[in-house]
Parts: sequence; structure tokens; C-alpha cells
Amino acid sequence: MADAQLTATGERAGWGRIALRVGVIYLVARVVTTAFLLLAAGMSGPGSRMGAGADLGDVVVAWDGTWYWFIAVTGYPAELPRTDDGLVAENAWAFMPLFPYLAQLVSLPFGSWAAGASIVSLLAGYAASVVLFHLLRTRLDDAAATWAIVFFACGPLAALFHVGYAETLNLVWLFCALWCVVRRRYAWLYALIPLMAFTRPGVLAFSLFLALYGMWRWFHRDREPLRTPEIAHIVVLGLLAAAAGFAWQVIAGIVTGEPSAYLATELAWRRNWIPGEATFAPFGGFLSGVSFWFGSMWGLPVELGYAVLVVVVVLVAAALLLVPQVKRLGVEIRLWSASYLVYLLLVFFPQSSIFRLLLPLSPLWGAFAVPRSPVWRLGVLAACLIGQWWWIYNMYALGNTAWQIP
Repeated sequence: MADAQLTATGERAGWGRIALRVGVIYLVARVVTTAFLLLAAGMSGPGSRMGAGADLGDVVVAWDGTWYWFIAVTGYPAELPRTDDGLVAENAWAFMPLFPYLAQLVSLPFGSWAAGASIVSLLAGYAASVVLFHLLRTRLDDAAATWAIVFFACGPLAALFHVGYAETLNLVWLFCALWCVVRRRYAWLYALIPLMAFTRPGVLAFSLFLALYGMWRWFHRDREPLRTPEIAHIVVLGLLAAAAGFAWQVIAGIVTGEPSAYLATELAWRRNWIPGEATFAPFGGFLSGVSFWFGSMWGLPVELGYAVLVVVVVLVAAALLLVPQVKRLGVEIRLWSASYLVYLLLVFFPQSSIFRLLLPLSPLWGAFAVPRSPVWRLGVLAACLIGQWWWIYNMYALGNTAWQIP
């Protein structure tokens, strides 16, 4: 009894030390990012997205933050808006409900949705950092896991820890879900999967991940026994993730009376680049994107774009399979990364938002933290901060061209 109590006390103390260490790293990183955001807001001029005289509150509700605020205030339309051509126009159904309504609840004492949204993003980012440390610590030593959190907290997309976007809240659920798979604690996933599904699109990638993970476990059952209850959990959870991934489409169809409401809404954004595109097809977005960027925007042969796409896919696959630093992260993180990238290839139209959509691959920061050279780690940190400022400057100080959309 006494030994058990001492063990539990020691574990709680360990968790507390880690939470404090991560908290210090996260706080320093947030001070730096806040300075960058204030500088970008001050540089915003008449021709930028936010206009002259922008402040930090304008940054929080800029871009998709405006849509989340609009959902919190007005909800979702029962009738889809239409363009002059009769096509579905951009509307709130493209965004999941959990983040805007949670931000609205948190904002009640402050009287400002922007304040609530920023608080949710900041706290969720801290929680995601703590969980990511524990996830990576299952494979890496303490120093490497700590440096991975430094890179994560200071990374090029660090502005998302501050603004009214659902990304950091989704990362909490995702990192918890991956940690549960690593620890074989499947019961928690029955709650985490629906939370992911109604926070951000992408839970279908988690369904693919569970399918690949189940197959990997089956073929390696001689190394680790795969018992019947575990098989049942993996199969049922994979089906749950698939059903949850389509649930929002069903809800949008029922409310609006149009079964294709969600897909038509998503295509409304794509028509900003490719006018007239009105149908969805797997991989169609990426193929259309290659044609658009290489052909229409850059004046290069479209065939070159296809070749570049193939080379990138091959190189990424090789990295996930062969690079020792990536292999150190474990099969779960590698399979998740592959599943999510396949999902993006299937559904996404490549444009500047691709940087933001790569955030769920954040566990791969662990691979950058494995080399122990101080020069390497400080170099990666410097690159993170430079990339962070570049992204903030272009997306918030400027935001006035087709490739400056976060």
C-alpha cells in the first residue's frame, strides 16, 4: 500500500514538473509570437487584408476567425446562399461547431468573442504541448522530447496558438488520441473521435490510420499479441471515425434539405481559384491545383507539376519509411502521418492554406529534435522563428495576394 502511494505521488510530481517545464517554454514562445503579431498589425496598411490601424483583436478574428465568430453569433444557414450563377456560395457549413461555440461560452465574462477565442486557442495550445511531450517521450529521451516542444511552440504556424482558429483545439484531441493508441488505452477514443470530428475536418484520416494500424498489428502479432478485445476496439473505432467523418455532411444535408450541401460549400472556396468547378472527385483537387499553379500562375508545363508532385510523394514516403530519426518516433506516428497526407491528397486543393493544414503532422517535430548537436537544434529553432515571422508578415501584415491566405 505504502509503495503504491509513493509511486502515485512520484508520478504526479513528474507530471507537475513536466507541465511546469512545458509551461515555461510555451509562455516564452507566446510572448515572442505576440510581439510578431503586434508588429504585423502595426504594419498592416490600406491595401492589406486587415487595413490600416489594425490591432491584436483584428488579428484574432481575421480570415477564418470571422467565420467562426459569425457562427457563434448567427449559427448555420437553413438555406444555402447562392451566387448569381446559381452555385452555392461560401457559407458557414464549411466550419465545424465545437470551437466557435466553446469560444462563445468562454467569452461570456469578457463580452468579446475574440477574447474567448484567443483564450481557447492559447489554453488548447498549452494542453496540446503537454500531451505532445508525453506522446514523444514514449519514444525519445527527455531532452529530445523537450526540444521537440520548443520547435512546436515556436514553429512557423505558431500564430495559430493565438487566433480564432480551431487548429489548436483539434490538436489536443488528436495528440490525446495518438497517445491512447500508443498506450493501448482504446476506451478514451470513443469520446476523442467525435470531438475531433466536430472540431476540424480530418477525422477520416484517423479512420485510415486505425485501419493501417490494425493491419500492422496483425502482421506483427508474433512480436506483440493481438487479442480479440483489442481487435474489436480497433475495428469499431475505425468505423466510428469513418461515420463521424461523414456526420457533418449528413447534418448539413438534413438542415438545408440539400444532400450535397457540405461538399458544395467546400467547392465554393475552390472556385476562387478555379471558376466553375462544381464537382468533387478524389485526388481532383490536387490535380487541378497542379494545373492551376504550374500552368495558369507560373506559366510552366503542367507535366512538370505532375512530375514534381510524384517526386514529393515518393520523397515523403521514403522519409516516413527509411529516415532513422523518423523511425525513432514509432510506427503509430509514422502511420498517422502517412494517413493524414493521403487524406490531404484525396480531398484538398493545394494553396497557401496547405501550411496550416500540415499542423496535424506536428509529432514529426520529434525527428528534428533527435540529433543532439546544439548547433543543429539552435539552427532548427532559428529557422522556426524566421518561418514564423515570414508567415505572420505575409498572412496578417499583407494578405493581399492569392498565396497569402492562412
